[in-house]
Amino acid sequence: MKHLYDSISSESSKIITKKYSTSFSIAVNLLSSNIREAIYNIYGFVRVADEIVDSFEEYPKEELLDRFEEEYRYSLKVGISTNPVINAFQGTVSKYNIDHALVDSFLKSMRTDLEKQNYDNQEEIDNYIYGSADVVGLMCLKVFVQGDDEKYNNLKEPAMKLGSAFQKVNFLRDLNEDFENLNRSYFPNINPNNFTEEDKSKVLLEINNDFEEAYKGIVKLPKEAKLAVYVAYKYYFNLLHKIERTPSKTLKEKRIRVSNPKKMALLVVSFFNFKLNLV
Repeated sequence: MKHLYDSISSESSKIITKKYSTSFSIAVNLLSSNIREAIYNIYGFVRVADEIVDSFEEYPKEELLDRFEEEYRYSLKVGISTNPVINAFQGTVSKYNIDHALVDSFLKSMRTDLEKQNYDNQEEIDNYIYGSADVVGLMCLKVFVQGDDEKYNNLKEPAMKLGSAFQKVNFLRDLNEDFENLNRSYFPNINPNNFTEEDKSKVLLEINNDFEEAYKGIVKLPKEAKLAVYVAYKYYFNLLHKIERTPSKTLKEKRIRVSNPKKMALLVVSFFNFKLNLV
């Protein structure tokens, strides 16, 4: 019966992934079936933690995050959790020997969102991005290489660059929502109330450099993961180009999205590029 409970736990994380992120769900479906469940399990865990600090208004966020973290740590000790999402995640952490320091860094960045609204220098925001995004990429990379430490170490830096690029694109996309609703600003020395074209260009240059370095790792990924990661890369790269074409004033007023037809077109093109060994 434990097997049934584990299966239900993973199914819970899969549902969370599909409900919260259509784009990411499409990408995960392109993974080899033998690693797909583990990525759902990682996403489910990080999504719930993120929701605690971002969305649970009128509730004791810090206490909820404390309990979430305590339950995770207890699950590592006993090998099970009565929280299905945590149960699925701890199983994946154990199976793929995911470094506990990666999870610790992630939870630290989530906790930062409870107490910090502005980042005063590059070091502060780099540390936040490492914990909130880079380590998630590294957790997934652990699954992709399936225990091959040499591959993991060779692909570690590009995986972190991809995580950073995704997170910075999210910062730009959510500029208005983060500032107006959460009172947060993730860009040091940039005032969201006066976000200029010069500010945008500076951030775009940084993100494009991250994407360039990340692509060098994508082409070296195992075939079980390459297409899925490439599709996610193409989605975000297209979103970045759309942001690039959007006036800075508009970014402060609405959330930029990629349409579903465009996503499907990117998926088809990515699939053929993959099949033709162009990636």
